[in-house]
Amino acid sequence: MEPYSQNIGRFVGRLKLTGVPPAVADKAKVVFLDTLGVALASSTMDFGAMVTKVAQKLGGARQSLLIGTASRVAPANAVIANGTLAHGLDYDDTLEEAVVHTGCCAWMTALAVGEEVGATGAAVLEAAIAGTEVLCKVGLVAPGKFHPRGFHPTAICSTFGAAAAAGKLYGLNADQWVDALGLCGSQSSGIIEYLADGTWTKRMHPGWSAHGGVIACMLAQEGFRGPAKVFEGTHGFFSAFGGKNEYRFDKILELGKEWEIPRLTFKSYPCGSISHPYMDCALRIKQKHAPAPEQIVEVICRTAEGPVHRLWEPLADKQRPASSYGAKFSLPFSIAVMLLRGRAGLDEFTEEAIHDRKILQLAAKVRYELDPTIDYPRHFSGHVKVRMTDGTVLEENQPHPRGGFEDPLPPQEIEAKFRANAGLTLPGHKIDEIVQLVDRLEELPAIALLTEKLIP
Repeated sequence: MEPYSQNIGRFVGRLKLTGVPPAVADKAKVVFLDTLGVALASSTMDFGAMVTKVAQKLGGARQSLLIGTASRVAPANAVIANGTLAHGLDYDDTLEEAVVHTGCCAWMTALAVGEEVGATGAAVLEAAIAGTEVLCKVGLVAPGKFHPRGFHPTAICSTFGAAAAAGKLYGLNADQWVDALGLCGSQSSGIIEYLADGTWTKRMHPGWSAHGGVIACMLAQEGFRGPAKVFEGTHGFFSAFGGKNEYRFDKILELGKEWEIPRLTFKSYPCGSISHPYMDCALRIKQKHAPAPEQIVEVICRTAEGPVHRLWEPLADKQRPASSYGAKFSLPFSIAVMLLRGRAGLDEFTEEAIHDRKILQLAAKVRYELDPTIDYPRHFSGHVKVRMTDGTVLEENQPHPRGGFEDPLPPQEIEAKFRANAGLTLPGHKIDEIVQLVDRLEELPAIALLTEKLIP
């Protein structure tokens, strides 16, 4: 049987926009718009300035824009910053089951390399679709296997997605594809120790992975060799990061047959995607009953075991997050925010918010119960039960995240989200132009016509 890396290379090499279902291409463009908005918002923030400054120091040929600036650097360095910007607020798209974020890697890589090679909008769209599908399929081979071993799925899987996007634009041949993907296995990295103290490493994971994917393609073009059985080998990617398990390698063989882009979920809140159905439940309780915080005795949520170590434990720490970034991965905090404020935007995940006494008092009343019937990670579901001092019980359930395949967000809501995020740095006329250019991306003779609009 041929190596799976060869199968991936053949899929990416043969992919043409004319063979992509229109619904897939249209959804991909919406992901692009959403991703650009998050990156532009992040460019105004402290971590965004830091990573952009580092990319400027790394420099290289002035070929690819650093989003939110007028600076250009080598594409492998641009994606470090742009990938970090696109994921840094935890406001970007997600694929359930694989638990991977895609636009921050696939689209940011396609954009940067597309500028370097002078690609058309259609070519960049093709590359981004290829990168997204490869990233998703790699994640779906091993759902739920990476997090328990301390690895961030987006970080370790994105390298392959970035290589698919970059290699598509570089025009790798069959042998180069095998080498590039083989090299990606040794460039994939990303641990989840940030959960312990709310520090920032998760923010940079897609950027670093995209960097590795671009480098892998560049090395492969020079003839640098990588292992052909990077996925299925005895010491391959899945054995190293997932341990000894039964893996669904058939997912890789589905490339081009079963599309994952239509299943991507858009975020309504800038925090961990698994939290969203719970937050929606809390919001409905707030809207229907407006429970007085001082009359709430406890808030109980049913959860699968898988997310506990990321969103619930240590419970005392999650009830009082150590940092604003750490609050994004605290369900007690997020639920308390919803029950109190009835919203969760960028202002609800700030240093000021995590010291709000009323939020912390309510968060201290939020706990969880394990429910083995929840089909995680195949589905992200939510449940919130509020017990009041008079014995009243207020309860809401949600089987799927809002914004996903089963419950999509209206297009105008996604555009409004983009406009709000982009509005932190760009004037209204440029925002209008970006919306129009992304909508007809496949018609652009050069992707530079779009990137020039991203300069404040």
